[in-house]
Amino acid sequence: MSAVGRPPRVRIPRWVQLVGLPLLLVLAWILASRAAHLVFLFLVAALVALLLDPLVRALQRVRLPRGPSVAIVYLLFAGALVLVIVAIATAVVSQTKTAANRFNDYFTHPHPPSGQTSAYRDVDRLQQWLDAHHLKAVKIETRGHRIVRDIQQRDVGKYTHKIVVFVEGAAISIGKTLFGVVLTIVVSIYMLLDLQRLGRVIDRRFPPRPGEQPLIRTIEHALAAYVRGQALLSLIIGASAGIGLWILGAVGLLPHGQQYALLFGAWAALTEVIPYLGPWLGAIPPLLYGLVVHPLSAVWVALLFLGIHQLEGHIVVPNVMGNALRLHPLLVIFGLGAGAELYGLPGALVALPFLAVCRALWEFFADRVTLEPWSGEPPTVEVELVEPTAAERR
Repeated sequence: MSAVGRPPRVRIPRWVQLVGLPLLLVLAWILASRAAHLVFLFLVAALVALLLDPLVRALQRVRLPRGPSVAIVYLLFAGALVLVIVAIATAVVSQTKTAANRFNDYFTHPHPPSGQTSAYRDVDRLQQWLDAHHLKAVKIETRGHRIVRDIQQRDVGKYTHKIVVFVEGAAISIGKTLFGVVLTIVVSIYMLLDLQRLGRVIDRRFPPRPGEQPLIRTIEHALAAYVRGQALLSLIIGASAGIGLWILGAVGLLPHGQQYALLFGAWAALTEVIPYLGPWLGAIPPLLYGLVVHPLSAVWVALLFLGIHQLEGHIVVPNVMGNALRLHPLLVIFGLGAGAELYGLPGALVALPFLAVCRALWEFFADRVTLEPWSGEPPTVEVELVEPTAAERR
């Protein structure tokens, strides 16, 4: 590289490496442990600001000042977020109430003229099927009726009501989470307003090489690559779940599955954002629906999502996210595990975009920061030999 194109280097002396860097690491660890929630809040706010900055710049290109541009972008972002959360919470509560009512009617609602419930009738039909197939030795009718009576005596409606109350409480918790999200957005607004000024300061101290993007743009491109990879991953998993459930409904393995295939597929795509737990969380609503309509349908739904989980873990994620982040799979696994250990599920959610930012920072500063080497020649001490005197010899 020519001297003109070479970036300015920051040379860190050996005494700073020996004393300053360890003290800085200890101070950072104390700050992160004492104010973990605040540090995490600012980290998420910074990621949000970097993700939305390209939209703000797009509005600035049509000669709109940065302040109004930030306001428009955040209003649209907050409105879309509120609509998504409200829609999901409403759909989950509604479907849970419907499933609870069906479960309650299955055990408690009598059918004329026999006065038997659907549970009793299904036990009788199963016994008749066993008798017709030369399996009369298998007696499940008496035991099955006893199980149904035990369930009825335990007041099914009370337990289903508890489930509905729990889901409604979860919806309220989502509202509280929304308040925390709004607080994070407020913090990120201040960051986004001063992001251009920060970029100019960095560019003056570390000017980009010819053909190289500034540091802020480099980080934004890394985050955009993560968003594209995650969107493609969610689309693939959501479409696979939706099409699979539709097929199960069309062939009769999941009654009325076609009606809910789009909703369950959208839920699977949304939960795919959550590392590791996403595929399992996406399987819960269709699995519960399968249990309500017919226990055997739940088996087919479980097999479908087990196959989707294997497809995701061995084919989709390594190819999609690996190419998007340009990180080794072992580093991705370590980052997800470390994020979950440090801050639970929110830490796992932030781990991959944080790794993308760290990779962009490493690539930018790799040629700009150097450590003073420790492998130089050791200092020499000259020693003058003095002949002893006659008295000293005696």
